[in-house]
Amino acid sequence: MINSYAGLDDTGVAVAAARAGAEVVRGMYGRRLARFDKGGGDFATAADVAAEKAILEVLHAARPDDSVLGEEGGRQGAVGAARQWLVDPLCGTLNYAVGNMLVAVNVALRGGAAAVADPFSGEVFCTDGATARVLHEGADVPLVPTAATRLVDVNLDPPFPSAPDFRAVDLLAHAGFVERFRPRVVSTTLALAWVAAGKRAAYVTDGGDLSGSVHFAAGIALCRAAGCVVTGIDGAPIGEAGRGLVVAADAETHRSLLSMIRGAA
Repeated sequence: MINSYAGLDDTGVAVAAARAGAEVVRGMYGRRLARFDKGGGDFATAADVAAEKAILEVLHAARPDDSVLGEEGGRQGAVGAARQWLVDPLCGTLNYAVGNMLVAVNVALRGGAAAVADPFSGEVFCTDGATARVLHEGADVPLVPTAATRLVDVNLDPPFPSAPDFRAVDLLAHAGFVERFRPRVVSTTLALAWVAAGKRAAYVTDGGDLSGSVHFAAGIALCRAAGCVVTGIDGAPIGEAGRGLVVAADAETHRSLLSMIRGAA
């Protein structure tokens, strides 16, 4: 049997896997889907599970010696593998379940290539770890972040690990924020790809170490490669000691948001 992924570099594999997941997500949209409770108000749908299966089929065929950490299936693949893929097959499950198309399919090689697919626009945002671009309808265009929109996506979903010192919602009441920016709440990490692409000025979320998160790894990789400023909400590098995420199109926007976050805390 011919391996159709032979010869693809890691970016090509990430793109192929994200597209496979996006095709499933798009195809199952609008159906009444089974839900699988995860506790704490979180759940997966049959589309999450099917999309992850499609992604894993690509990764296992293209990189059989690598392991995978999937949002739904956990750790799979070669034990002790030197490389690991991080997979979030449907980021924005609640959006999707209620008929909202704002979702993303995230595939990232830890420390390397990554892809974020928008199942409904057809865009695939990708990086080889050094450059970032968007693929759409045959075009291959570099990602150029800009703060011109003044739109800042703020993740308001629980949990709130920094409360009561800081909650993302507090930022929305900051006078400086209202004067300079306009908030948006997409509730999917597709917003990170939008920062890299210049569709958002910044993205803010609370949390712990998000660098190895299946939800955030692909978007973080894109933003870094595009030249965005990426830190925790305390301004420190993201990592084991980090808290949350502030991703901004430029240094000025980043400094302004950090000042407001400290003022809100």
